[in-house]
Amino acid sequence: MTYIALIRGVNVTGNNMLPMKSLTALLQKMGCMGVRTYLQSGNAVFQSTETDRDRVCQALTTAIQNAHGFAPRVLLLTAPELGRAMRANPFHQAAENHKVLHLFFLDAKPAKADLQAMAALAANGEEFKLQGRVFYLYTPNGFGVSKLAAKAERLLGVAATARNWRTVTSLLEMTKNKP
Repeated sequence: MTYIALIRGVNVTGNNMLPMKSLTALLQKMGCMGVRTYLQSGNAVFQSTETDRDRVCQALTTAIQNAHGFAPRVLLLTAPELGRAMRANPFHQAAENHKVLHLFFLDAKPAKADLQAMAALAANGEEFKLQGRVFYLYTPNGFGVSKLAAKAERLLGVAATARNWRTVTSLLEMTKNKP
């Protein structure tokens, strides 16, 4: 099975450093094949014979903990899941500028997302949509200055990790181009 690993909070401002060569080696040591990483932000595409996603997630978290001393949140997607998330993008106009469109991939479907509070935080043309386990956020004035982006995870009520449109499209492309 082909998996896309989104590892949260690595290589950010000198904390939780996880070189991509080390991530590749850890995945290979776990028996994963065709391991490829994208950028220095904890994104990897690989194949595994293990079909239990939770097992793969836990094994990778444990391997990182043992090798680097921290246990990051790891979210695994399959290529079909990532493709569906891309096709469901409600902000097609934003796809032309990869910096203004972010997809938050959620650990679970939110039971009590505070959409009213999110709407109150949306400013300067920001738009959002929650669809299942994906939260789409369009920030025409920038993700880094968005109060909604900063509070989205708390208001969703579930763990999440965000990737911009370029990263999402690149990761899906990597699943199609086997090494």
